[in-house]
Amino acid sequence: MSAGMVITAANFAQEVEKSDLPVLVDFWAEWCMPCKMLGPVVDDLANAWAGKVKVGKVDVDAEGDLAQRFNIVSIPTLILFKDGEVFRQKVGAIPKRDIEGMLKDL
Repeated sequence: MSAGMVITAANFAQEVEKSDLPVLVDFWAEWCMPCKMLGPVVDDLANAWAGKVKVGKVDVDAEGDLAQRFNIVSIPTLILFKDGEVFRQKVGAIPKRDIEGMLKDL
């Protein structure tokens, strides 16, 4: 079971845009091998940063409108939202230290 919450168009405003905490969102798909490689890293970070950063996952196949809204053209894509706005973005199966670098100066 994933440590990150499932983010959909229905809960995006509440879970991301109105969140008091920064939110790291992993845009992924079940068929994407790099996404599957990155998944456990994102789950580890969700546990390690609990209470400081929320972590969620958007299945781009199920939530095409959200993927389009944020111009997701390659997955996995990680977007860090702060105060409801895009703060940082990284594309690809990046190392854990690079993701932690996105979070460090929050």
